[in-house]
Amino acid sequence: MEIERKYLITSLPGGYDAFPSRAIQQAYLCGDPVVRIRKEDDQYYLTYKSKGLLAREEYNLPLTKEAYDHLLPKADGISLTKRRYRIPIEGTDLTIELDIFSGDYEGLALAEVEFESVKQAEEFLPPDWFGRDVTFSGEYQNSRLALKRR
Repeated sequence: MEIERKYLITSLPGGYDAFPSRAIQQAYLCGDPVVRIRKEDDQYYLTYKSKGLLAREEYNLPLTKEAYDHLLPKADGISLTKRRYRIPIEGTDLTIELDIFSGDYEGLALAEVEFESVKQAEEFLPPDWFGRDVTFSGEYQNSRLALKRR
């Protein structure tokens, strides 16, 4: 089960780029349910996500580079490219995943935080640099972004 909140970031925090990061390219084979392929540095995955905004089932299966390359042209919409920074939240066991998009969404920045429970997610107080909570709007779900261009 994936339980996460998502925020639009309009002003990046100082020093974010000093944290570990990965290059991500992902595309969507299906939007309902979500079936995604992802290249994360030199690792490849196929992911299934059920319906939902705050909490939903998620399953990741490993792919080979060849399988990823075969599936990529079959994807709906565009490929999303971004760099994901993992920033620990001081005094907690939580981590911010800060995505800085490139390509069609150059300049877009989103932050996600994953939780152990819905209660923990509902009680979360975001850092001051987080912008609007877009968890429940769904407008910034990556599967939706892939189907429209900015």
